[in-house]
Amino acid sequence: MHEMSLVEGVRELINDAAVREGFSRVKQVRVEIGELSGVEREAFAFCFDIVMKGGIADGARLEVIATPGRGRCAACKRETALAAIYDPCEHCGAYPVEVVGGTEMRVIDLEVE
Repeated sequence: MHEMSLVEGVRELINDAAVREGFSRVKQVRVEIGELSGVEREAFAFCFDIVMKGGIADGARLEVIATPGRGRCAACKRETALAAIYDPCEHCGAYPVEVVGGTEMRVIDLEVE
């Protein structure tokens, strides 16, 4: 389950920010996870509570914002929705479609004390 290591990375980011910015408690963490990122949002949320236990984000609320998959068709040059990386263009049915969004996973912001 690579979600555990991703959440451990978020914990390190939070700890680094706490040292840099001088806060002592995190109340909420907002994370953006793209539909095409390969990250299971439910597994990420499950791991979050376990990994944050005993640290400055223990008990913090996790808000996960899902970003839809987007691509640009090589044939018709239009942007298209993608449910999977190798989907065809929804407009003309052609392949390949270059992925232009939905692969990201990032911390958007923290609510801190």
